Amino acid sequence: MTTHFIEAEINLSETPVTLQQQIEAELAKRGKPLRWAITKVDSQKQKAQLEAIVTQK
Repeated sequence: MTTHFIEAEINLSETPVTLQQQIEAELAKRGKPLRWAITKVDSQKQKAQLEAIVTQK
């Protein structure tokens, strides 16, 4: 098992619950997330920048 630092960009959603589901879905594509954070929000483009540590088998 290895750990990787990743960055991802997602579209902002209307509700916090939907946003968390989008984040979890994006991170699941890349491995099992250990931790993640939203590090930047561009309100004009309606995008959020994520940084995460994920594990992969």
